[in-house]
Order: sequence, then structure tokens, then C-alpha cells
Amino acid sequence: MTLTKLHLSRKAGMILVILLLAMQSGCSGFKETFNFTSIDEEGNVIENDNLTLPARKLLSQGMDDYNVGKYFTAVQFFEEILNRYPFSPEAILAELKAADCSYHLGKYLEALMLYEEFEERHPTNASMPYVLYQKAMCNYKRIDRIDRDPSGAEQAIRHFNQLLKAYPDSPYSAEAEARTKAATEFLANHEYFVVEYYVRTAKYDQAAVRLNYLLAAYPKSSIAPTATELLARIEAGDPPGSKLSSWFPKLNLPDWTLFGGKDEEDDSVGPVVH
Repeated sequence: MTLTKLHLSRKAGMILVILLLAMQSGCSGFKETFNFTSIDEEGNVIENDNLTLPARKLLSQGMDDYNVGKYFTAVQFFEEILNRYPFSPEAILAELKAADCSYHLGKYLEALMLYEEFEERHPTNASMPYVLYQKAMCNYKRIDRIDRDPSGAEQAIRHFNQLLKAYPDSPYSAEAEARTKAATEFLANHEYFVVEYYVRTAKYDQAAVRLNYLLAAYPKSSIAPTATELLARIEAGDPPGSKLSSWFPKLNLPDWTLFGGKDEEDDSVGPVVH
């Protein structure tokens, strides 16, 4: 081995030892020694200068981003708190706001999992009405066209009812009741959509079965009077053979304004975390 190669080998060995010593001294010391970077939601490389900040400062910066809708960057601050300060006073709020960030980013299944984990870890927390409401909203936001999977509406109703039963006087009760009604309307419309298929394919016995179920499960739905009339026609042996569009209007999730509310959450009513 030449002197040059030997010198380089020794130099590389010294660098490796330094790196190992830095790693053994702890993650915080290692992070302070090197400047880490990360990628933002647009794929740009950004400097991560927050690795040595205290939990309170991380929470403050996370909330600053969260309050202006920068959920992608906000969640990084909250996750940093959970990773580095899991037992700090700030960790509980960081845990909840991380779930909120996933929700606002449209990651509803991920957000639902995080809210459920929060509920399991902090069942007596003062923010529990909000958590139950958000669990329901994660499913409510999954409601799509009436020809799609209705499980989102079914789960939303279940979680809204859980909220209304446990906290009937919470600030979220009025919206929970209205959204429950809207989700119920969706389920009734979904059943009526199936009825339409059976009628158009002249499978009247199957149509009658679904109409009976619809009327039993959703007797107060807006489609119930039409369903009652259609069932009577089918049972009398006189199913509609023409102008089916008058029997089957375009149906979907009811307009939220019909129930005296709005489609987006009222940010003036937020969680209380202690």
C-alpha cells in the first residue's frame, strides 16, 4: 500500500470514528452537529433548522403554520414534538393537531386512525367532544355519489350518534344532528338508486323488497313518499313502464344549507386540550 493510500485510509477511519462517536452521544447531539433537510409538498428541498428547538417553540411555530392553512409544514412541527418530547405538556395538543392536519389535507382514513388513537390514550380529555365530531367528519367526507359505497355515511351516522349520546350539549351537537340527517338522506337515496336499477331491468320483486326496506329504515326521508307510491304501483301489478325519469330524479347528498348549517366546519369552535 502506498503512503498516499495509507494516509487516505487512516483519514477515512478517523472520520468514521468521529461519526460513530457523534451517533453514540445521542440523537440530539447528532442532529445539532449536522444540518438536516427535508422535502416540502411541492418537492422542494427545505432546510430543517428546528431540530434543536424546545417543545413550546415547536408548538408555536406549528400553530402559526396551521392557522394559515399550511398543514403540510405544520404537521412536521407537531410530529417533531411527538418524536422528541412525547411526555411534554405540549405533546397532547401536538397529537391532536397532527390528526387535524391529516384531516385538512384530505387524508381522512389516516386522520380517523389518529383521532381514534387520541381517544384511546386520552379518554377523559376535555377535547373529546371535538374528537368524536372529527371522527364522524372523517367518514362524512368520504360520502360520494349514491352509486358508490355507502359505508362512509353509515359510519358517520354511528360516530355522530356516539357524540350526541355522550355529549348532548356540546358545541357540535347541532351540526352533528344536521349532518346525521343529511347522511341518512344519502342512505335512503342510495337504496332508491338500487330500486331504479331493478325497475329499469323489470325485476319488480327485487324492487319491492328494496322499497320495503327503504321505508322501514328511512321512513322520514324526503324520498319516502315517492317510494311509497312506487311500491303501491308495483304491488298492484302496474309498475311504471315509461317516463321513468319522473320517478327517478337525480339524487345525491343533500345540500347542507337545507339543514340550517354550512358545509365547512366553524373554526370559531375549536378543541379544548388540557
